[in-house]
Amino acid sequence: MAPTTRPTFRRSLALLAGAALLVNVGFTGSVQAQGTTSPLNGPASVADLAEGLLNAVVNISTSQNVKDDEGVGPAPRAPDGSPFQEFFNDFFNKQKGNKGGNHNVNSLGSGFVIDPQGYIVTNNHVIEGADDIEVNFADGTKLKAKLIGTDTKTDLSVLKVEPKAPLTAVKFGDSSVMRIGDWVMAIGNPFGFGGSVTVGIISGRGRNINAGPYDNFIQTDAAINKGNSGGPLFNMKGEVIGINTAIISPSGGSIGIGFSVPSELAAGVVEQLREFGETRRGWLGVRIQPVTDDVADSLGLSSAKGALVAGVIKGGPVDDGSIKAGDVILKFDGKPVNEMRDLPRVVAESPVGKEVDVVVLRDGKEQTVKVKLGRLEDSDQAASNDADPNKGGIINPDPDENQDMDEPDDQQSQPMPDAKGKADQATPDTTNPKNVLGLSLSQLSAETRKTFGIAESVDGVLVAEVAPGSLAAEKGLKPGDVIVEVAQEFMRSPEAVAAKVQSLKQEGRRNAQMMIASSNGDLRFVAVPME
Repeated sequence: MAPTTRPTFRRSLALLAGAALLVNVGFTGSVQAQGTTSPLNGPASVADLAEGLLNAVVNISTSQNVKDDEGVGPAPRAPDGSPFQEFFNDFFNKQKGNKGGNHNVNSLGSGFVIDPQGYIVTNNHVIEGADDIEVNFADGTKLKAKLIGTDTKTDLSVLKVEPKAPLTAVKFGDSSVMRIGDWVMAIGNPFGFGGSVTVGIISGRGRNINAGPYDNFIQTDAAINKGNSGGPLFNMKGEVIGINTAIISPSGGSIGIGFSVPSELAAGVVEQLREFGETRRGWLGVRIQPVTDDVADSLGLSSAKGALVAGVIKGGPVDDGSIKAGDVILKFDGKPVNEMRDLPRVVAESPVGKEVDVVVLRDGKEQTVKVKLGRLEDSDQAASNDADPNKGGIINPDPDENQDMDEPDDQQSQPMPDAKGKADQATPDTTNPKNVLGLSLSQLSAETRKTFGIAESVDGVLVAEVAPGSLAAEKGLKPGDVIVEVAQEFMRSPEAVAAKVQSLKQEGRRNAQMMIASSNGDLRFVAVPME
């Protein structure tokens, strides 16, 4: 036992209480000066609201059978001075001595009832890997739970218990109408203290904490701690507008920065998990990258917005040419795509098979194309085919009608036919590369393909060398890259690249937008400054 820790813990509590007292005194003095209310009055009570919701919030305990040789890891770190730290240390030290058998690992979390018949929502990380799941209700009832479905991408799960009588349930509200500064209330099971109620406001919206592909978290300062995971965040109508999932904390306790999955995302996922036991998300079949300021300038966009299509997956919903590499997706099904990460979320929320209008910027003009969405889970094989350089991955994006681009040319050293089917008059000498924007460019040939390991499906102009310290080097270009397009125009030779760059300079452009293929055919766009 460390004798100095508990006094420190008590002093911390005392300081907090003192701070609260000072705040109350200051507030009371101000109110008395105005003469509008009694010093005994505080903020409006949420007791009535909480009382009606407590029975719908549950504690979830899980157990998992783990082999001792897998280890239990280090003891969790409680806040300095916490009376639980000694308990954790004793428990984990004993576990380390129990070798050669199995033991149970237990965890705690929160959840809430969404159907009187026993459907319960929680976080996936609360129940992941559990052998047994038990739900504890406010009245002391304990019921075994069955896992109905889980979604790791949004960290949500649906459980089912078999109650003897209908349960108290809550419903989802509309998180999209919530504003920064609106009051919210969290109920959960922090550190095993079930039925804990905390109140705060919405501190931010649309937060990306790199937890998953569809991050769009609500940020709140309502106290959320370990054990609150999976619990509800309520609006002042008693509707669930978020599911408490994560916190930022250097100590493991609340510092007023908590994150909740918004109901506008969660409600659809939960409904699919209930109905199908899995999620069925829409799929567009494109690879995308952010639109940076340089890229926006090179495309003639007034600001950096949208999602830049870096590639189209073979066999996907838009492999018919409705959306092309180089397009910038500005709107999807009427919803603006302000930044790249908006697109995967709005696509995933759309029903499989739905026909949607997609607004793209192509060749400097906005166009609207119709797309029928596929299913994300069905994309695995298509994605694998697209990534395989031996399956015709990246070729001339706009092949001429009289070219069979799916079949590699038997004579790789021969010049590519031009748009009229005629060969270039001269094949550039690969021993004397063309220098453009700090890039030494060469014609692709059988020899250069072998030297740099470039797949037969990749076509364009080879980057043989990159000048150290050049702007092209700063943008990540490297030897072995292949320039497929410049300003959405296919490049057949180093001379064509040089001519296009010169043309862009004459037009007053500051950046050259290049479609770059890696040796295995993966595409990306790079805006290379021409200054």
